[in-house]
Amino acid sequence: MSIKSRYIFVAAMDVDADCEDLFNEVYESEHVPYLMEVPGVHSVTRLKGEAFALSIGGAEIEKPAANPVYSAIYEIDGPEVLKSKEWADAIERGRWSQEVRPHTHNKSHTMYKVL
Repeated sequence: MSIKSRYIFVAAMDVDADCEDLFNEVYESEHVPYLMEVPGVHSVTRLKGEAFALSIGGAEIEKPAANPVYSAIYEIDGPEVLKSKEWADAIERGRWSQEVRPHTHNKSHTMYKVL
């Protein structure tokens, strides 16, 4: 993945197990397209953490899946994008706010400046 924007915003969360299919369907078909319409948003990449093992110093270390499990990486022009009316409107559109958001928890929001 080649980062072309100056800032990265990461939204991470867990979702109730019985709502995962709805979460993924709405995120892909509605939430991401609406946010891609916001000026200053250039790309969205979704991720799901998985357990893995790695070798360090001759020892194999088992690592659990990321916590929270789901993440979305947004390439944006800068922090001001997240305060825009367009962003505020986009995150409330569609089924996300009423049908999906209530089933999410353990949320984390992080901003990074690309060096």
